[in-house]
Amino acid sequence: MSTDVNHLDEDARRLAELGYKQELERSWSGFTNFAISFSIISILAGAFTTYYQAWNNGGPFAITWGWIFVSIFILIIGFCMAEIVSAFPTAGGVYYWAARLGGPGWGWFTGWFNLVGLVGVVASVDYFCAQFLAITISLFDSDFKPFDLTNVFVIFLILLAIHVVINLFPSHILKFWNNISAFWHIIGASIVALILIFDPEKHQSFNFVFTERFNNSGFFDGSTGGIGYFFYIIPLGFLLTQYTITGFDSCGHLSEETKGAALGAAKGVWKSIFYSAIGGWILLILFTFAATETDVINGLKTDDPGFYGVGSVITIFATSLSLAGFKTIMIIAVIGQIFCAGSGMTSASRMLFAFARDGAVPGSGFLSKVAPNRAPRNATLGIAAACIVVTAPALIGNDADIPWIFYALAGITAIGLYIAYGMPIYLRWRMGDKFEPGPWTLGSKYKWMCPIAVVEIIIVSIYFSAPFSPAGIPGNEGFALDNGAVQYAPVVVFGVVGLAGIWWLVSARNWFKGPHKPLVTPSSSGPPS
Repeated sequence: MSTDVNHLDEDARRLAELGYKQELERSWSGFTNFAISFSIISILAGAFTTYYQAWNNGGPFAITWGWIFVSIFILIIGFCMAEIVSAFPTAGGVYYWAARLGGPGWGWFTGWFNLVGLVGVVASVDYFCAQFLAITISLFDSDFKPFDLTNVFVIFLILLAIHVVINLFPSHILKFWNNISAFWHIIGASIVALILIFDPEKHQSFNFVFTERFNNSGFFDGSTGGIGYFFYIIPLGFLLTQYTITGFDSCGHLSEETKGAALGAAKGVWKSIFYSAIGGWILLILFTFAATETDVINGLKTDDPGFYGVGSVITIFATSLSLAGFKTIMIIAVIGQIFCAGSGMTSASRMLFAFARDGAVPGSGFLSKVAPNRAPRNATLGIAAACIVVTAPALIGNDADIPWIFYALAGITAIGLYIAYGMPIYLRWRMGDKFEPGPWTLGSKYKWMCPIAVVEIIIVSIYFSAPFSPAGIPGNEGFALDNGAVQYAPVVVFGVVGLAGIWWLVSARNWFKGPHKPLVTPSSSGPPS
């Protein structure tokens, strides 16, 4: 197959050099590419919905300092990914990178980890959003039952349907969604900050925010000192940061729709991490300054009308803010989460489209078709179907109406995505100076950045596969499959990837060849700048 080079612009030519013709509409600017990653990271989503994880596993000390500590490592991961996306700006993202750097087998498994993680992003954000929206509705209608699992699931389905419809539009429409989302996250977060500063009648001290420790996990008899606290409890709280600041591979998945992608997508990766880390830290500190009713927040007064869960930011809002301030923050957060999940659907559909384009998923012929408006409609529907499947168990609650299986989704997202990020980073490091960089490059810094990134990913994946409380360990007192303490994230992630591995061994390794061969001869000057 050949392509007439004379009729290709710079971006299309580079794409042809990577093996693909320009099928998706390329109408995004570098800012929009940044905006989708910034929206998926969404400090109005992850920082709100998983705050409890760090509060219960470390307390304010872990929240304040843990966020900074982990953000630095995530930024290093982002720098490593930025260099690779600059060399390979395709919708396949990390899957394509791994396949080109390590071969079809590396690409196959990287793609499946990435796909599982991206489905986790959309499903978890939409369900968390449904929970937030249900509580928000109850603030205006006291008869509405916000914790009824059927009510929450119906809201989830409505939100998912909205995001499907939005993503049936072509790129030049979607860019408005993501641009508006970026501004909403900036302006909305600023309003939330002002409310948290001026609305509460009192605030916690600096000493509390920066040094107070909690251990509500049940491990080590609640100790807030010693090896157990610092090397097991606090790392469990890192899920707050690791889950929130993720999804930035979207810059790569949308690179085929971005003008000047070799530079724009690379900058989008690290800038979205950097600005989200700063904005998220400010919000987390303000949440903690407002956390004055610690007995209620720690679940010692569960009969208090402001109790919405141990360590929950909603409990903080309900016990420290006026009703007007509470409602305003909830509305801002819900809208931000709606934007986040919509952008997540965009990224996930592009990844599935690209993976299917190379024949790596069942129904590849259907999922890789592009609609007449140049949108990957079938891939969008495929992601939505997968989200319904993985979220359906949320209808099953225990005696306390806790959707116990669903709580694995945050871990599924973090484990699946970060392992997918780590594989091409490792391969780029292994390749050394043989790697041909694009216009955005780390230079020799890859020699220390890449191994640090890989080690961080291995460590957090181990921690997020460990039980979050003693009741999650078989044989311990209180153990039950539906108590919400059992860690299902590794079971789901490695279960799905394990099935993909069986498919690989039995069949796919004989026919899956990875990315397409170049449609044009790569230019001698390397990727365009």
